[in-house]
Amino acid sequence: MSRTAHPSGPRHADVLPESRPSGAPADVNALDAAIWPASAERSGGVLRLGGVAVTDLVAQHGSPALFMDEDDLRARARAYRSAFDGVDVFYAGKAFLCTTLARWIADEGLGLDVCTGGELAVALKADFPSERIAVHGNNKSVAELQRAVDARVGHVIVDSFDEIARLAEIASSAGIRQRVLVRVTVGVEAHTHEFIATAHEDQKFGFSLRDGSAARAVAAVLAADSLELAGLHSHIGSQIFETSGFEVAAHRVVELAAAIRDTHGIEIDEINLGGGLGIAYVSGDDPESPKQTVERLVAIVERECSAAGLRVPRLSLEPGRAIVGPSAITVYEVGTVKQVVLDGGATRTYVSVDGGMSDNIRTALYDAAYTCTIANRESSAEPVLARVVGKHCESGDILVRDTWLPGDVAPGDLIAVAATGAYCRSMASNYNHVPRPPVVAVREGASTVLVRRETEDDLLRLDAGVNP
Repeated sequence: MSRTAHPSGPRHADVLPESRPSGAPADVNALDAAIWPASAERSGGVLRLGGVAVTDLVAQHGSPALFMDEDDLRARARAYRSAFDGVDVFYAGKAFLCTTLARWIADEGLGLDVCTGGELAVALKADFPSERIAVHGNNKSVAELQRAVDARVGHVIVDSFDEIARLAEIASSAGIRQRVLVRVTVGVEAHTHEFIATAHEDQKFGFSLRDGSAARAVAAVLAADSLELAGLHSHIGSQIFETSGFEVAAHRVVELAAAIRDTHGIEIDEINLGGGLGIAYVSGDDPESPKQTVERLVAIVERECSAAGLRVPRLSLEPGRAIVGPSAITVYEVGTVKQVVLDGGATRTYVSVDGGMSDNIRTALYDAAYTCTIANRESSAEPVLARVVGKHCESGDILVRDTWLPGDVAPGDLIAVAATGAYCRSMASNYNHVPRPPVVAVREGASTVLVRRETEDDLLRLDAGVNP
């Protein structure tokens, strides 16, 4: 399971992990419905998405490219909205955000969580309802806070004493009371990679419960006439399959809520347990359905509040990856294939494609696991142990570390990698001056560009030697 492929450790990220190949699949052409978008299917051997052959999509839009099943994404958003009846759901824009997607999220009745001025700019450009926007970030600038206040966003999640002071002054000058959540570091380390576990003590986010800074932050907010304490926020990490971490986090957040009542005589209106809900990247991953998740989390909060003698505040969550991640695939063209002899005489087939770590850094950064398939045809060739790698001048430029592909994989084939909707295009770079790929929505036999492909002219436009 992919959660065991993301071990924490102080030196994990600067060494390449040992290979963990599994046995060859019974059918190397099969598509696991738990991993691929709802509309993904083979017809005549060719992978189709949203009723369009991937070969036709590449002919029209080139490769590499991210293709997003719009109906799949909307259905996942609706599933969270309906499962969380009476609970606020904020789509976490950091997973992937563009104006069109923001409009889809608004259409489906969700809120939007942004964590930078750039993400807020996209939301406002999309005319997203500002009262349904929550603004995150551990180091919001004065300009970002000013823009949030000017836009009259629904919540600002405060993350430092400096920020509380800045926001209070800005809100006072604007003549408003800005609703805020206090982000609490609850001391829970989720079972995930060290760099995406966000609630243990030794990290940059939030106010610690252990040293009393969370209680002092609450007092600072309550002392500011221009701020209104809406509630408390906690986020324990990403790609989480189990609710045990949320249970501990909720217990500690509710303890703080009870202390606020006892000290200040008020009961908070909202508890936000963050996001981080996992998805299936490889066969065997077992994420819960939105309905299962909400039932567990609501039960946890209700139980903790009952034990503390508190009325149950409104619950809110921030799924990002769980909505957009499974809805998109990335398609690459194979450029070269080579066999490398391993210790013991076994061989590994290295399949080089026309993208790489510039469009998906997660394998190199987190040792993330992915599922891929040949997309332009079926094959009856015997499977071979393969590693799908990129074109960058970097030995760690690996997209799929261990996979099985047909032994006749060849230059010109198309390789589709599943579950790339989250944190791939949003974390993309121009390493080696490679332009970033487009994001294309597919629905009912038609495709629409959401984010166009970058060009070399785009890269050179910022070069002052070309454009003084």
